[in-house]
Amino acid sequence: MASDSAVDLRVERKPKLSETVVAAIRKQLQAGDILPGHKLPTEGQLTETFGVSRTVIREALAKLAADGLVEARQGAGVFVTEHISTMFGALAADMGSKDSIALNVLEVRLAVEIESAGLAAIRRNAAQEAAIQEAFFEFERLLLNSEPTGPADLAFHRAIASATNNPFYVEMLDVLGRRAIPCDVTSPWSTELVQSDSYQRGLQREHLVILNAITSGDAEAAREAMRAHLTASQQRYRERLHARQVFYADSVRASETE
Repeated sequence: MASDSAVDLRVERKPKLSETVVAAIRKQLQAGDILPGHKLPTEGQLTETFGVSRTVIREALAKLAADGLVEARQGAGVFVTEHISTMFGALAADMGSKDSIALNVLEVRLAVEIESAGLAAIRRNAAQEAAIQEAFFEFERLLLNSEPTGPADLAFHRAIASATNNPFYVEMLDVLGRRAIPCDVTSPWSTELVQSDSYQRGLQREHLVILNAITSGDAEAAREAMRAHLTASQQRYRERLHARQVFYADSVRASETE
């Protein structure tokens, strides 16, 4: 007898080969491995490097050109555009102190991740929901063992982005990379030397609200939970920054009176 329950037929779309090539070359450009004005490897070399056909390479190069990252020069090859540094400048250039970087990154995440949480609640499939849950419980495991939670924190947010089934949400987080988690003590971008247990537990409580909203399929609640989480992160970070500034000022005054 056929079941009356609806069957979830949503399937996560696998990236096309050309999208994989585009993502890899983008990462090299962002890392500065290929500098503005420099020539990319030939089609034949790229074909061998990625193990794909020339058609796939041409499709990837066309996408990169459409995004303004590379340009073809007749008879000379494909070159990185001269203005690429300004395109990635907000992320690749020196933006000042780690504190200002952290606040800038949190502001960008607010603009991106609120909607990604809502879309994840609507579009996720079973495998994607499981990935979000796994990242949540990995954060909890690391926290209980007093181990750095930063990688699990990023994995949780990346799993949500992936559950939107829109690869550009994932790409945005990948561009931010480990800068997305300012209190990840394992990251060179970290603003903290010691991981605060109470701070991490506050994050995890907020993660749980986000997780529950997504697994319930409540898009609006998921958006609001993500908004509350990132807004609270901004506020906590500003408070910690202010406390450090006060401590520094007090230390200076104390040294001057000695």
